[in-house]
Amino acid sequence: MDDVTASLEVSGLAFAYPDGHQALFGVDFSVARGERVALLGPNGAGKTTLVLHLNGILSGGTGTVHVAGLPVGKRHMAEIRRRVGIVFQDPDDQLFMPTVREDVAFGPAAAGVKGAELEARVERALARVGMAEFKDRPPHHLSFGQRRRVAVATVLAMEPEILVLDEPSSNLDPASRRELADILRSLDVTVLMVTHDLPYALELCPRSLILSEGVIAADGKTAELLSDDDLMRAHRLELPFGFDPRSVSAGSDRP
Repeated sequence: MDDVTASLEVSGLAFAYPDGHQALFGVDFSVARGERVALLGPNGAGKTTLVLHLNGILSGGTGTVHVAGLPVGKRHMAEIRRRVGIVFQDPDDQLFMPTVREDVAFGPAAAGVKGAELEARVERALARVGMAEFKDRPPHHLSFGQRRRVAVATVLAMEPEILVLDEPSSNLDPASRRELADILRSLDVTVLMVTHDLPYALELCPRSLILSEGVIAADGKTAELLSDDDLMRAHRLELPFGFDPRSVSAGSDRP
């Protein structure tokens, strides 16, 4: 896949922590512009380590990461961090201002966006997650599901190339889970979703990567990977009791 079409290109990425623990052993994959891809794998597989390399929070290993053709490294760090938006599992890690509006404005304002353009960014981002009428509320007065949507808006306000979501469905009630799925489907960005929620991956992501013991063990259509019992067992991935991926229409293939 060439750099023109690849939102994300990871090649030969290997990384060991200072204590000697090797988390990644040579990861290779690419994601095209506008794709929604799930990153699956057991705990300890290296998923978080991989995600933290995508915008340079972690570095110092071997191999390369390119975002929209730009190498992740010191030279382009500000631009990379604008282009790669990470929504962490706990929205309270991202919401720290007195009002929703100030939280969503924080990133673009720090990047030099001002005045009418800043207000337009805030309005646009909140509208995309269905939270426009909450902009003057303190974030801690919102429900958990609403806070997660505001956390997504704080990233969308930066107009990223790639939205990386860490366990986006965790701790959500069924209605909030569905609302977030509808939002994610509507966004015109590349999505990489790290999740243990395999039905959610099937619903939202036509393609999945399985990261296991620091390498990509499988890369293919989500429905096919989840239907491969031997593959699932080998990488400690378990579907909810009674859930048969073969019986689910691939809603993930909707545009």
